Parts: sequence; structure tokens; C-alpha cells
Amino acid sequence: MNLKEAVKKSKAYLCLECGKCTGICPISKFNRGYSPRILVNKTLRKNDTTLLKDKNIWNCLTCRLCDEQCPADIDYIELTQAIRIEAQRIGEEAFCSHGGAAQSLMRIMTSESLQQKRLDWIDKNLKVAGTGEVLYFVGCLPYFDALFTETGVETLRAARATVKILNHIGVTPVILHQERCCGHDLLWSGDLENFKKLAEQNINEIKKCGAKKIIFSCPEGYRTFKLDYPKYFDCDFEVQYITDVISEAISNKNVKFKDFNKTVTFQDPCRLGRHLGVYDTPREAITTIPKIQFIEMPRTRNRAICCGVSAWMNCSTFSKSIQLMRLKEAKKTGANLLILSCPKCEIHFNCAMKDEKAGKDAKIETIQLVTLVADAIEE
Repeated sequence: MNLKEAVKKSKAYLCLECGKCTGICPISKFNRGYSPRILVNKTLRKNDTTLLKDKNIWNCLTCRLCDEQCPADIDYIELTQAIRIEAQRIGEEAFCSHGGAAQSLMRIMTSESLQQKRLDWIDKNLKVAGTGEVLYFVGCLPYFDALFTETGVETLRAARATVKILNHIGVTPVILHQERCCGHDLLWSGDLENFKKLAEQNINEIKKCGAKKIIFSCPEGYRTFKLDYPKYFDCDFEVQYITDVISEAISNKNVKFKDFNKTVTFQDPCRLGRHLGVYDTPREAITTIPKIQFIEMPRTRNRAICCGVSAWMNCSTFSKSIQLMRLKEAKKTGANLLILSCPKCEIHFNCAMKDEKAGKDAKIETIQLVTLVADAIEE
């Protein structure tokens, strides 16, 4: 899709220049040099090369807050993705955090001859299979666990918790030995070619194991399989997010929980919330646990603020300001535990809390929703 097609598909030509997108944008709040409205204007009025070399095209978090506010119903995120793909084609790239380690790892995974050793996290008490109809897509959790140890986040706890939940309701999930990254980050950083390579390899591995349903504990993987894979490939399988599985188990009385005496709040992930409209099932899982006190932040559901980084790009002082703002909002509720449903949210928030600028009013314990649920299950 070239830029002219992207403008038409995203309806960017309907822009009223009202500035509501810039007014709601968390990046624009701290970075006065960034404006979604101005970038839409540039897309419509400037030549392609000028636009594609503008470093601001990489600043967008693709969180969809702007799309929620736009009175012309412009799909700014669709436009942003198309611009980045075209920019990549002429050799432009984003500045990637952590020296581009995550992106390098994703591109290494495009090799068909790569043989991974990525199942050491599976405990003896967890039941998994090599073939079957239900597959748990683990995603990059094994790699995040190694790459971001300095944050103190153990991302594989969520993988173990997900399998524990599935086992409890009678499901022995398939775990792929040679699963690749879903490709989310490469796609959103404009690398369409390598995204397709990862997607094709994942689809082939899924076909081999016979899975008909894929369960995710990562919102980005879920979004990528649900919305992006079908754009380029035939996908003969159902996808489901883990909170939907938990909700069904609660409705069918297949799970009971122990008391949990803590006050908690919840962060809506952008991909799960504004991208896919999943707001209720995470809250149902939380509020079903006895003795838990759940307090919402002022900005929640479709108004929730992003964790400040997307696809391991744009990790800057502006990102830290967004993260600390959101952490303070969570702490101000009176909660002593921030529940998250995205591994990257947990990494980014815990990284921000280690910043020297983070005071006591921005420090709060975090836990993944699946870990909370798994720990609360009454055996």
C-alpha cells in the first residue's frame, strides 16, 4: 500500500485540522515538537521524501488515543504504519532502544534454519503437549526474561501462570519448540518483509502441530494474529486472549479463588483495549477474586494512558515522563498493587521506577493479571 492508498484508506483527507489528536496525544504533552495533526498535514501537502525522512514519524506510540478523539474518524494509526513501511523501503529507520537488541533478535528469528532452545522454563508440574488442538503462543517472554533482568521483572512467570490456568480447567496446551516472535514490533517499525517471514514460519509451525485454537497472554501477539496476519496470509485457526478463557471458566464454575486481601488497580494495554476493545474480561477476572479491593484510575478503559514505549522505539525522556505520570496516577488511587496484562507494560513501568526522578509517589508493586489469577486459584 503506497501513501496515496494509505491516505484514502485512513481517510486522512477528511482532516479538519482541529488539533484534538495533538491535544490528547501523550507524546505531544511532553514533546512540543511532535504533533499528529502536523504529520497528517505533511502527508497531504508535502512530497513523499520530505515526509519519510521526518524523524517524527517514529515518535507515535500507536496507542490510538488520537483515533478515539478524531471527529472525522481518521485512522491515524493505519496511516502511521503505512508511512513507516514506505520509510523503511528507502532506508530510513527508527532509533531503537537497548542498542536495537530486540530488533536484531527478531531478524535472527527469520532464519528458517534457526534451532531454538526456548522451553527450559516449563516446570515438571506443568502439562504441555507437542501436538493438539489448543496452542499457547508464548511469544518473546523467554527472550524478555534474559534481556531485561535489570528491571527485576520475571516475564516467564506469566507463561507458567498461563499454563497453570489452562491445566486447571482441563487443557493441556501445545507449546511450539520453534515458535518465532509474532512480528508485531517489526511491522510497527516498518519492516514488512521480515514481519512476513516471521508470520509465515509461525503459521507453518501451527499447521504442523494441528492446533485449531491459539491462546495468548500477550496483547501484542493477540492483536497481530487477529488483525495483521489475516491481511497477508490464510489463517485457519481461532485466536483467543487468556482473560476470555478465564471469563468462560468463571461462568462455567470451573475455577474458584482464594481470598486476596489487597487493594489493586489495573492498566489497560493499548493493544488489548483501544485496538481490540477488550475491557470487561480482565476486570471480571480481578473482581471475582474474594476480598480484593479494585479501584479504577481516573483515566481508564478507552481513556487509559499508554506505558510510553512502542516496539522498543521512542524510549526517551518523554517516555519516562509518561510512565511516571501514569505510575503516580496508579499510586494516587490508594492501591498497593498495579495489575498489568502486557509484559512490555511491566518492563517499562518497572524500568521507570528505577529512574532517579521517580519518587515514592511513583513507586508501586506490579503483577501480571495471569500471575495473580494463577496464584489465587483454589486447588
